[in-house]
Amino acid sequence: MVKNSELLDSLLRMDPLKKPSYICFANVHMLIEAYRDASVRKAVNSSTLTLTDGMPLVMALRFLYGIKQERITGMDFMPALMKEAEIKGESVFLFGATIEILDKIESRAILDYPELKIAGKISPPFGKLFDKDIVDHVRIINDSKAKYVFVSLGCPKQELWMAGNSPRINAILLGVGGAFEVYAGTKKRAPEWMRKYSLEWFYRLIQEPARLIKRYLVTNSYFVILLAIQYLQIKFFGIFKIKSRSDLD
Repeated sequence: MVKNSELLDSLLRMDPLKKPSYICFANVHMLIEAYRDASVRKAVNSSTLTLTDGMPLVMALRFLYGIKQERITGMDFMPALMKEAEIKGESVFLFGATIEILDKIESRAILDYPELKIAGKISPPFGKLFDKDIVDHVRIINDSKAKYVFVSLGCPKQELWMAGNSPRINAILLGVGGAFEVYAGTKKRAPEWMRKYSLEWFYRLIQEPARLIKRYLVTNSYFVILLAIQYLQIKFFGIFKIKSRSDLD
C-alpha cells in the first residue's frame, strides 16, 4: 500500500537526472481509457507509479482483493509537494491549462509558499501538439532546472504526453489534471462527505453537466460492468485480471 507520506519521501529522494520518472493519478475515467485504448494502457502501465486518485478504485481494490489502499489525489498531493519543495529548496514547473489559470496558481502559491520557486510555466496550444511545440517545451522545462513538473492536460492526453516525453525531461512529471483549476480557485472541489462516499464525480457533473454527462454515463457504466465481471471471475474461477477489452473477446 502506498501512502501520501511515503510517496512524498520517495519523490524527495528521486534523482530525475539518473532516471526519468512520471506519475499517474488514476480514476475511473483513466481506467476505462486504458482498458479501451492500448496506447493509453501502455502509458499508464509504464509509469513510475500509478496512484488511486478515485475513491471508486480504492473501494474496488478493497472489495475485490482486500487491499486497503489509501486514496492519493492530485488535488491533495500537488499542494503537499509544493510545501515540501519549498522546504527543500526545490523548484516546480507548471505545464497545461490556460495562462490565466497558471497565473492564478502562481499568485496563490506566492501567498501559501512564499519561498517556493516556480521555475516556469507553459500553457500549450489546445488540441494536438506538433513536434516543434514539444521540442520547444522540453527545452524550456529542462532549461528551468525544475525538479517537479505538474502536468494538467486532461486524461488521456497528459498520460500520453508524460509517457512520450519523460525520457527527455530532467524532472519528475506528475499528471495532476483538475488540480490546477481547483488550486487556482476557478472550480470548487466536492465537500468532504461527498468525497468520502465516492460522490465527487456527481459534484463535478452538477458543475459541468453538458460536458460530463456522456462521459460519466459511459465510463461509470463500463466500470460497474467490469467490476462485476472481475468479481465473478474471482469467485468462480480464481483471480483473473482483466487487462484490456481483448481479454473478453
